[in-house]
Amino acid sequence: MIHHPELGSAPSEALIKAANTAARGIPPLFPLASSVAVNPFLGQTGDTLAQTAARLGRVSGTPVTQPREWYLARIADGRISDGDLAAALAASPDAGTPADLAALKAAMNEPSTTQQALPSVAGLAAEASGIDWPGVVNDRFSAFAAGHFDRGQALWTTVPGTSAYSAWRNFAAHDLTPEIAGLRGFAAFVTQAPALAPEALAWATARLGLAAEALDTAFHAALMSLGGWSQYARYELWQAELAGGTDSDVTDFLVIRLMWDVALLAQYQANIGDKWAAAVAAHATALLPSTDQVIDGILQEAAERAAQRDMAAAFAAPAPAETKTRPALQAAFCIDVRSEVFRRALEGVEPGIQTIGFAGFFGMFVDHRPFASHVSEARLPVLLNSTVKSCTIQPHAGAEDAARITARAKRAWGRFKLAAVSSFAFVEATGPVYAGKLVRDALGLGPTHLPQDPAPQLSPGLDAAKKLASAEMVLRAMSMTEGFARIVLLAGHGANVTNNPHASALHCGACGGYSGEVNARLLAGLLNDAEVRQGLPARGIPIPEDTLFVAGLHDTTTDDVLVYDGDHPSADHAKDLTDLKRWLTAAGLIARGERALRLPRAKNAGDVAGRSSNWAEVRPEWGLAGCRAFVAASRSRTAAQNLGGRAFLHSYDWRQDTGFGVLELILTAPVVVASWINLQYYGSTVAPVTFGGGNKLLHNVTGGIGVVEGSGGLLRTGLPWQSVHDGAELVHEPLRLSIIVEAPLAAINDILGRHDGVRALFDNRWLHLFTLNDTGHMHERYVGGLKWEAFAAGKS
Repeated sequence: MIHHPELGSAPSEALIKAANTAARGIPPLFPLASSVAVNPFLGQTGDTLAQTAARLGRVSGTPVTQPREWYLARIADGRISDGDLAAALAASPDAGTPADLAALKAAMNEPSTTQQALPSVAGLAAEASGIDWPGVVNDRFSAFAAGHFDRGQALWTTVPGTSAYSAWRNFAAHDLTPEIAGLRGFAAFVTQAPALAPEALAWATARLGLAAEALDTAFHAALMSLGGWSQYARYELWQAELAGGTDSDVTDFLVIRLMWDVALLAQYQANIGDKWAAAVAAHATALLPSTDQVIDGILQEAAERAAQRDMAAAFAAPAPAETKTRPALQAAFCIDVRSEVFRRALEGVEPGIQTIGFAGFFGMFVDHRPFASHVSEARLPVLLNSTVKSCTIQPHAGAEDAARITARAKRAWGRFKLAAVSSFAFVEATGPVYAGKLVRDALGLGPTHLPQDPAPQLSPGLDAAKKLASAEMVLRAMSMTEGFARIVLLAGHGANVTNNPHASALHCGACGGYSGEVNARLLAGLLNDAEVRQGLPARGIPIPEDTLFVAGLHDTTTDDVLVYDGDHPSADHAKDLTDLKRWLTAAGLIARGERALRLPRAKNAGDVAGRSSNWAEVRPEWGLAGCRAFVAASRSRTAAQNLGGRAFLHSYDWRQDTGFGVLELILTAPVVVASWINLQYYGSTVAPVTFGGGNKLLHNVTGGIGVVEGSGGLLRTGLPWQSVHDGAELVHEPLRLSIIVEAPLAAINDILGRHDGVRALFDNRWLHLFTLNDTGHMHERYVGGLKWEAFAAGKS
């Protein structure tokens, strides 16, 4: 029986600060419906890779690099050279770095050890009792959290309290499972616990004997043990702070997890007290990387320098001569790495085609209300707030009402299928009705689901001055101020897949899990607006009268492009639009053929499209797997190169960027978003247990917000294993992103000096930064502290 001690006093300011710091050491997990790639090391960007290895090793046993053998194999086959190793060794900022290359080679060939997490009370109690207490804690916490966060999936839900902690007390006080498992008096313990989370935090910390020096990693470990649930709670805090508010769920979860440890320690004190005291003492020691962690950090840096040598060789190749003739077509695609393949294919179809790379929200930070819906969608990067609102134009009177009635009937039918009184009888009575649908789905004969809604419109609309300012801002950010073609395609992107909980993650890694056609269609409308076209010449952007902007949607799964030419009908451009669609069709065939070479079981281009409608396909496409570089420069710097769908390509001409406002936007928004995508793939590869989504074949959606693996357990985070591995080997090589910019050093340093968070990514080498010189060659490497060194072609 748990003996309840006297309740403690209010928490100190230092204790609250430690809890908040631990909360911000956890990355946010966005819900499935609006999935966003997140840097899993978001709370550690102020540390080096080796320092992060020491922290995550202590709190969760999480590796942050590949197994040593992975690097040794690349050294053995020559992919990593002695020059790469020597340069990485010289650049290592960590204490304990080997003295020279010979010492590094000797050390790296010794057997390495993986750091084990410091034990939790639950783990020690399991050793003492033979009862899987970590499993019990995770199971009961997951049952509570799934109900607390439920977003309409469950028919019977728990009633959340005013806070996560109070809701848990109500849940746990009536949950008999812990006592059945052997934790005597747990329900009474919870009932008698402090009623408010801050007081409970102080009380639990005292009962666990956590000194101030131990709080940092002890609190971090407690939250890490909750897997995706703490990350989803961190998302709730992220969203609240973005709106100017706050949320206590993540710190409440910390308190809840500590309360479990208090109860277990009280029951097993005699058996585990000394071991727990030793763990607390270890938490209080300084975080220092081990020799193995320092060496692995050097090897990771060497692997990245090897890849950078390959990139430098690509930039050293002669660039095609630029032509001054009017383009046959200009096509702007999202910087998403999948667009690199399609852009290259499109340029090869017709020499006069010019492609442009720009962030897929096209400068339109939109809060959009879809057709026949009251729900607004944030179609913009999660780092930003919306600046405009939009809705869908009704095609005719009564259309929206009819669509709403259809949607409600569909929801009601779905509820009826799952209701307690009908769920079993429903299958027997109406199952045969679904036979046709099952056959169509199994054969991939169902309809595609590319968005065909009527054209969106800004609501409220912008006045003339705001329209003109917005149009100028976007065009200058795209480095499009002259030389316009008769047709300018603005192509958003999305993915058409089925039976895939992570479908929204394939749409876009940044824009809230939505496809980009709304943003593209809004911008096309803005740039075709008569007032805008009349006002732009006075601002130095003369657009010919015969230029028509049209929006499109690039389906990254099938490489089809849907053109929304009906938004702005023009008889004068009939031939241009026919040519556009013909070129897009030809480019799609080429792109599918290239992608088929990488996809399992795809023998040719014809095998690619069917994967999107195959509800048994766990790898409909590779998404952004393989991403390793971000280039901000004119297309002429990369047009001659096959970058293999591994580079984000952002069009940028610093000579047109007066004041370097566009460069600042690129470094602080698209580059940061690209780093999140790259590091999500990195984390899901090197630490799949902690930061990966697990096996797709075992996924079950829970709460409507995420997946668990199997019938229960902790919420899984990151990418499924099938997104980074083809069943035999990795398809994503875990390399931190190299940012390559054509711009003056002084301008880059000025921007980094004013944005500490962005600078930390480069100073601690979560990102690598390079410049291009006037001949388009990689010229200088950023080494931290606003300092640079020469980058010699062919060397690291």
